[in-house]
Amino acid sequence: MRKLGIGSGALIGGLLTAPLLALVYLGQAWLDLPFMPYDLFDWITRVLPGAVVTFAIDLMISSMNLVNVSVADAAKTAEQIAALIQFIALGVVVGAAAFPVIRTKAPDQALALGITAGALFGLPLIAISVAISASGVHPILAIVWHTALFLCWGAAFGWAADRLNTLSQPVATAAASPGQGYSRRQFLVQAGAATAAITVIGAGVGRILSEAERRRLEEEIAGSMAHLSEGTTRSPFPNADSPVMPAPGTRPEYTPLKDHYKVFIRVQPTVIDGATWTLPVTGLVDNPLRLTLDDLRNNYESRSHYVTLRCISGRVGTTLISTTQWTGVSVQHILADAVLHEDAKYMYLASGDGYYETVDLDLIASDERIMFAYEWDGVPLPTEHGFPLRIWIPDRYGMKQPKWITGVEIGSEYRDGYWVERSWDKDAIVRTTSVVDTVASFATYESGGETLVPVGGIAYSGAKGISAVQVRVDGGTWTDAMLREPLSDTTWVIWRYDWPFQAGEHTFEVRCREGDGTPQIEISQPNRPSGATGIHSRTARL
Repeated sequence: MRKLGIGSGALIGGLLTAPLLALVYLGQAWLDLPFMPYDLFDWITRVLPGAVVTFAIDLMISSMNLVNVSVADAAKTAEQIAALIQFIALGVVVGAAAFPVIRTKAPDQALALGITAGALFGLPLIAISVAISASGVHPILAIVWHTALFLCWGAAFGWAADRLNTLSQPVATAAASPGQGYSRRQFLVQAGAATAAITVIGAGVGRILSEAERRRLEEEIAGSMAHLSEGTTRSPFPNADSPVMPAPGTRPEYTPLKDHYKVFIRVQPTVIDGATWTLPVTGLVDNPLRLTLDDLRNNYESRSHYVTLRCISGRVGTTLISTTQWTGVSVQHILADAVLHEDAKYMYLASGDGYYETVDLDLIASDERIMFAYEWDGVPLPTEHGFPLRIWIPDRYGMKQPKWITGVEIGSEYRDGYWVERSWDKDAIVRTTSVVDTVASFATYESGGETLVPVGGIAYSGAKGISAVQVRVDGGTWTDAMLREPLSDTTWVIWRYDWPFQAGEHTFEVRCREGDGTPQIEISQPNRPSGATGIHSRTARL
């Protein structure tokens, strides 16, 4: 008989880790327990060197761009899949390492050795999960649940390893050997069927239970685009009378909340109970504050602003950019009530997901628009976008604007923020960009004896404004495009160019100028550390 080795242990480890994963998921969906695979993934991304993390991010984005997958839609899904694969791979590795030890021991020792392997597998993961999990469940419950699961995994592994090893031993007669070999294969088939059943049942029940949470999240954003809904009492967009209409196929000027891009450092969004949440303002202040959501809403004048938010990790033409209306309170007013010390220079922000950032108080003093936002599009911040509170700082990439804010501290010394520590730009000022969204060959029309093709897209410069957009076709002359009035001075601008039709394959390029005439950077530069630059183009066959 062929001697079994680490491959057999890896197989058993993998077969048993699949139902373990399903039961961990069931615990999350049923009891709101931490989901260990995601916690492990989050922990690894925090302890790895910044260069490694950013390399992985760049690789993921490049891969998605290569296969023409939207980064905004698929990035979190890719992270979740990676976390699940990582967890199962860890179970495979533990199984491969434990099986040779169990194989050499007496059968009565197999169970104890398997349980030991399960403990060695699970205890470090449980410690990591308890340390970083954002779950609101008491840690004792999480420890008991996960400890039981891993010990059961270990017991099952010890039994299965011993059984498989026994079935693989030489037998007294050659005639019996074929049956013995069949029994081993049969055992593996039966084991696979059993683990598959547990996996399907556990994952299925967990999925059913999680549907309620999904529906709740959908209800949170049900009011998105209410500006244009039939029967709404909300006012129309401020540029509703602009004569320039977007070219067909241009992205929506105002992003529905369900489509707004999502980027956060954890695999899952952080959930905070708004009823018990408070915002402490501490440090170099004469009047420390502890504000509730009702305090922010009722005791301070609210302000609303249309805002385009862009992620610094996006490439030229990225989908990690969206526009909505933010509502909140000016940070200046909050800090005025706290009464800052003379030596106060910086505001440190802490987030519920472990994120942190530093904001210069001189910047806050110079711009009343900087706000603590508690609403998007007239509804409370969706969980995925930072409920109950996040900050908005005009002309900065999203990395400077933490979500799920849980604390404000005023200090005198500068501290690097989360991504600054990982070698991204300290100031993260938005770099001007323009994008070709559409070459609308399906929407050609006749004018002045010519067939015209609408071409359109966006231009964005943070808070610097856009004064001109130009389009070039097949390397020819740059031609001015029409600009639609923007929603505000901090949103993207929709541009349109009606191009005289010519059959064939053509390449359309776009560039723009900021409000003061400064041209966008045309030289191609990577997104790290300060944001991508370069000319965006789109090729179309007409």
